[in-house]
Amino acid sequence: MHREPNVWVIDDDRSIRWVLDRALRKAEMNVTCFSNGVGVMEALQREQPDVILTDIRMPGIDGLELLRQVSDRYPGLPVIIMTAHSDLDSAVSAFHGGAFEYLPKPFDLDEAVSQVTRACRRGRDDRAEEATVPQGTDIIGEAPAMQDVFRAIGRLARSNITVLINGESGTGKELVAHALHRHSPRSDGPFIALNMAAIPRDLLESELFGHERGSFTGAQTRREGRFEQANGGTLFLDEIGDMPAELQTRLLRVLADGEFYRVGGLAPIKVDVRIIAATHQHLDELVRQGRFREDLFHRLNVIRIQLPALRDRREDIPLLMRHFLAQAAQELSCEPKVLLQDAIDHLQRLDWPGNVRQLENTARWVTVMASSKQIHAEDLPPELSAPSVEQARDEPWESVFRRWARNALKQGNEALLDTALPAFEQILIQTALEHTGGRRQEAARLLGWGRNTLTRKIKELRLEGDGEREDLPAS
Repeated sequence: MHREPNVWVIDDDRSIRWVLDRALRKAEMNVTCFSNGVGVMEALQREQPDVILTDIRMPGIDGLELLRQVSDRYPGLPVIIMTAHSDLDSAVSAFHGGAFEYLPKPFDLDEAVSQVTRACRRGRDDRAEEATVPQGTDIIGEAPAMQDVFRAIGRLARSNITVLINGESGTGKELVAHALHRHSPRSDGPFIALNMAAIPRDLLESELFGHERGSFTGAQTRREGRFEQANGGTLFLDEIGDMPAELQTRLLRVLADGEFYRVGGLAPIKVDVRIIAATHQHLDELVRQGRFREDLFHRLNVIRIQLPALRDRREDIPLLMRHFLAQAAQELSCEPKVLLQDAIDHLQRLDWPGNVRQLENTARWVTVMASSKQIHAEDLPPELSAPSVEQARDEPWESVFRRWARNALKQGNEALLDTALPAFEQILIQTALEHTGGRRQEAARLLGWGRNTLTRKIKELRLEGDGEREDLPAS
């Protein structure tokens, strides 16, 4: 006989409890709500639900402490952590503490129900091991794409598996590599980075594998390569797509055997190194072109993390700028600059080809060059003065609309649909009428309405006389 899953929801926000209770009951689950974590462990002695959803920050006992206690006493009970503070450390802390999943607020209700359903079905299978988390990170973001990155780092935190990081230049690939190392079992070992595109081809082999004295002109002493330096730790190979073909073969051999020879060396050297690779290129395309070894690609492409471009996470721009402005002010021993709304709006309209690195440089420029503490749009660097027509045209209207909704909610606005729906219909009607020269029947057809519906909407929205023209009879 089918049994409805039992779900406990723990959150000090009444509206969150109400929304989740309604959504989960609609999905045929039994729901019990708690306003905080106090008394939950006592209640668990009487009965255990199939899954717990808990907020991370609550009065009395916070979600991570509750998670720790539940994991200790009821290791088979899945816990989903909810948090409005969606940063890397809270994500890693949640997975380290044994969380089944991490749900940043505001969340999509369908996604929340889906996660609960998976938790009920799979139980403890996906749970991570408990661990202590080093604090501090420079990876910042609340956008959904960045939450996927945080989840990936959290899930990989106790692993030595090879990772490939994909992303445009300036998106923070090395920061992610550092985070993967810092939250790994190798965190006490060295983190060694090598950028393939920054080293001359004839020196790359020596850089990677080292050389013996006299092995080539100028080799006055024996030198350790990056692999030896990274022994027991992590080797980060940036811009791996630029690695020459002959070195790809040698790298593949090291990954397979765990040993290599220095340039001019006769004795094999054994190393224990975790490889994290990164590239802005599409390696699978390079494989198709014959420019990258397919067997090496599959060795590196065990787990892939895709970093979003800044233009795909525009909602993070204010958060990132505040961080970079505070950082720049600390470096220069001055008071942090404050971005006003018109400057924020302007920055969110830009395309940012240099991604987060370009935004960081903008914060430094503003800190040095802007005369006042409060930053308006006109105080930004001259090269950012006007977004191109192409940028404005290329941005999907859904992104603009989503940004409007988020800003409205942050400003405390309510009843958004009362504003958005009439404006949405009004813009579509006016644009269709402009396109048809005021001919309502043709405009109604373009909108997917009947003429009577269009006429009624025009009256409801008080658009009478707006582009109005009598339809001409067909000749």
